[in-house]
Order: sequence, then C-alpha cells, then structure tokens
Amino acid sequence: MTLPANIELIAVISGAACAGGLVLAVVALVGTSRPAAPRSGNDWLHRLWLGASPNRRDQRRHQALLAGALIAGAVAFLITGLPIVGVLVAIAVPGAPWLFTVGKAEQRAIARIEAVGEWTRRLKDVSSTGQGLQQAIVGTVTSAPEEIEEEVRLLAARLQAGWMGRTALLAFADDIGDPVGDQVVAALILHLTDRGERLGDVLGSIASAAAAEVATRREVEAKRTQPRFAVRFLTGMTLLVLGYGLLNPEYMQPYGTPGGQLVMVVLGGLFVALLAWVRSMSLPPKPARFLAAPSVDEVLR
Repeated sequence: MTLPANIELIAVISGAACAGGLVLAVVALVGTSRPAAPRSGNDWLHRLWLGASPNRRDQRRHQALLAGALIAGAVAFLITGLPIVGVLVAIAVPGAPWLFTVGKAEQRAIARIEAVGEWTRRLKDVSSTGQGLQQAIVGTVTSAPEEIEEEVRLLAARLQAGWMGRTALLAFADDIGDPVGDQVVAALILHLTDRGERLGDVLGSIASAAAAEVATRREVEAKRTQPRFAVRFLTGMTLLVLGYGLLNPEYMQPYGTPGGQLVMVVLGGLFVALLAWVRSMSLPPKPARFLAAPSVDEVLR
C-alpha cells in the first residue's frame, strides 16, 4: 500500500471517529429526560448506546440512528473530502427526526395523561368491589390503556415480587413522569397509610381532573402549530442545502481550505443552535412534579 493511500485511510478513519464522537454527544443531549442521580462513566456510555427510554423498541431505534449517523457521516466525508461536512451530515441523522417530530413528545404526554385518567377510573371500579389495593392494581393489568400498559404491568409485577407498596408506587410515578400520575400515586399512598374508605371518591376526582388537564393541554397544543411549522420548514431547507452541497462539489469548493472549514464550523454551529432554540420556543414548559423517585435503600429494603 502506498503512502498516499495510507494517508487517505487515516483521514477517513479520523473523520469517521470525529463524526461519531460528535454524534454521540448530540444524541446524548437530544430528547427529554428527567433529573437523575449522578451516573458513573459506564452508566453514561450505557445511556449513549441505549438512549434514555426504557422501552426496548425505542432503544433499538436509538441504536439504528447511531449506526446510520456514523455511516452517513463517513460517506459524506468520502464524497466531499471535507471532515466538517461529514460531521454535519452525521449530526443531521439524529437531529432531523428530533426537529421534524417537534411536538410529538407533548402529544404522547397528553395521551399518557388521558391513559392515566382512564386507568384511574378502572382502578376505582375494581377497588369498589371490595378487593385490596394490591389485588385491584393487579386486576387492572389486562385492561390497562396501551399508553401506560408497560408501566402498570411493571407496577403489578413489583407488588407481586414483594416490594413495599409505597416504594412500588413511587417507582410507578417515576415511570409515568407527570404531575397527574403523582396525584394518583399520592392518593394511593395515603390510602395505604390510613386505610380510608373514600379511595373511590378521591380516584374519581383525580380522573376528572386528568380529563380537564387533557382538554387544557390540547387547546394549548393547537396554538403551537405555527412555530412548529417554522421548525420543520427550516429543517427541510437545511437538509436540501446540505444535499445540494453533497451532489455538487463545485458548491462546496470554497469550503475546502482550512479557513473555509472554520467558516463552515461557525455557520453550522450557529444554525444548529438556532434550530434548537426555535424548537425550544415551540415546546411548553415541563410541568413540575412533587413526588421523588424511591431511593436505592427503599428499593433494596
């Protein structure tokens, strides 16, 4: 193998590694996540590879995005010979879905709140037959709404495995990750404490409040259509410009010098920051929760 070929191979590997490192950093920051305890280095790498979602389907999608980003970045670098283009293309692979699907997370959150309200009504009906709370929760597993079916199934499994009721319910609230879920869990924990006889009335009130919350959030969601269209439009135009540059080497020629690469870094970074800022403006503030996740000592107790 000749020396130029060796240099070209090293350049390809270096460009792919650079793109991969930036993609991992971007993907780690993209998406929603709740505050968590400090993680070790291995936990951080584990989250980079699997993503923040505990759902296996979401984890496979996350891994596919990582693989696609690395491949796309390497191919773009080979086509243009410009490492920054490879980095930008690699960032665009996970970044484009993140921008195009703006608002999807809020829509899923609304659907989950509606599902929590529906599950609360079913729990009220089952508990009114005279069953204990644990038996009532287990009895709702088969009829739990699809949006929270996994969380309800996990709650029932924890209770059947011998977890303390309070700990299992706090973990369930942490899985739901919404103040409405916290209200339901708080009522159930109070019932475990004082064994009150008006649990059905409390659950009914919470279910009605959840329905009102869903109606309010859907009304607000409808008013955010215009800024989200702007995010998608800017994203589409950016991808078209990037694609045009990949297919037309003459268009990218001015960026082939070190100074041109520096200009591309600055412009690309500013534009990515602009898109992220516009996207953040189209999202509602995350509602504050009032229940904390169970501690490790509570889980192991």
